[in-house]
Amino acid sequence: MRFLILSDIHANWEALSAVLHDAATRRYHAVLCLGDIVGYGPNPNEVVSWIRTHADVVIRGNHDKACSGVATSESFNSVAQCSSRWTREELHEDHLQWLLNLARGPVLVEDFDLVHGAPDDEDRYMFHEHEAETGLRYVTEQLTFFGHTHVQGGFIGEPYRRHFEVSRLNVLPNQMSIVPERTYLLNPGAVGQPRDGDPRAAYCIYDSTMRIVEFCRVTYDIRTVQEKILERQLPQELAFRLASGD
Repeated sequence: MRFLILSDIHANWEALSAVLHDAATRRYHAVLCLGDIVGYGPNPNEVVSWIRTHADVVIRGNHDKACSGVATSESFNSVAQCSSRWTREELHEDHLQWLLNLARGPVLVEDFDLVHGAPDDEDRYMFHEHEAETGLRYVTEQLTFFGHTHVQGGFIGEPYRRHFEVSRLNVLPNQMSIVPERTYLLNPGAVGQPRDGDPRAAYCIYDSTMRIVEFCRVTYDIRTVQEKILERQLPQELAFRLASGD
């Protein structure tokens, strides 16, 4: 089974469209979404509509919770709060209700898990090895896919006495194999707002039969998204940061 794994789309229709076009050339059987479907971007209804129709498994992200009213946006910075308010007003009522009822992670698919933030806390970030080591204590499967950080890559844990020796995937190969005796926390990267210095939309494909993960990047029409953000009078920072990928 080949899975297209998406995360942090953030209402960026142009980025999602580019990813889908690119992924079609690589072939996949099912779509999995790790949350943050909305927030920041200018096309929440279009993106939600596609995910509702085509994704096989979807879990919620912190922006999905804030925009639907499951949680407040008090912990967000002023830019994210502004975007959250705008998105909530913009979303169709049926899309709001759908977001409201999304499952929280972890969610098991075959023999791997999906989470938004971390295995122990859906809102916790895993940027660094010590944060990943904490998450590895709570995993129940060898492989977990996570999002939230907008950084493609992840961590590999090797059991050592009573803890994990954790290594970070700094330079990604195009493909990596899931091998025995190791535990994996892997991030497909952000479709709609990468923050790893590469502005291209990010995603991954996981072949569960071959046990191979393929990390992918694709260019998209950033200028059009920027123009939409400014036209909708969303914070300018949300437009400008797309070009730098940070």
